[in-house]
Amino acid sequence: MSWHTDRLCGFDLETTGVDVERDRIVTACVVQCGGGQPTASATWLVDPGVDIPEQAAKVHGITTERARAEGQPAAEAVGEILAALGQVIASGVPVVAMNARYDLTLLDREARRHGLDPLPADFPVVDPYVLDKAYDRYRRGSRKLVDLCAHYQVPIGDAHSADADAIAACRVAWRMGQRFPQLAQYELHELHSAQRGWAAEQAASLQEYLRRKDPAAHCPTEWPLIPHQREDAS
Repeated sequence: MSWHTDRLCGFDLETTGVDVERDRIVTACVVQCGGGQPTASATWLVDPGVDIPEQAAKVHGITTERARAEGQPAAEAVGEILAALGQVIASGVPVVAMNARYDLTLLDREARRHGLDPLPADFPVVDPYVLDKAYDRYRRGSRKLVDLCAHYQVPIGDAHSADADAIAACRVAWRMGQRFPQLAQYELHELHSAQRGWAAEQAASLQEYLRRKDPAAHCPTEWPLIPHQREDAS
């Protein structure tokens, strides 16, 4: 059985912004699907403990007022998210995350912020963003999740909600496994290693492009987690 026809676990965060070092989780979803088993999902609405910028609220629909009124305390929610993913990892199911470098790094920083143990290292990750750029390198246009869903004919539902995006990422990964036989033939550990190389090449290429206008532009090459260096991510 190929990895894409076995059990997959989608993971997605909606947050207060795009800075993995300082921004916070607002909503999260961990959803297991496929493999001939029922879909099982868990979602969180989090009070991040900081104001949610208007621009971020327009994307995911969660205002500061709603998060404070209905959300779980951040430390409690982050602990539950880590526990849910930890169970998935322990069972050998790969985590599917669109642009995993962002979601997994931000979760890592939230864990450290609240004095919690981060996820273990080197568990299998499937990143549709990295895979799409590797297998359809010269296709023009945006490669956001909504664009990949349109390209691979996957329904996304309520885009920019964590639950819709998590299941959509799994469906895109499944479609890609169907479309690209070479991709489907990878063992999970081999696929993880290959994505690390592809992600590094993609980041280096993007950095070279951005430096045409901004010589200081920097794109981290590490994947799926940017190493923790700063001690002041508070």
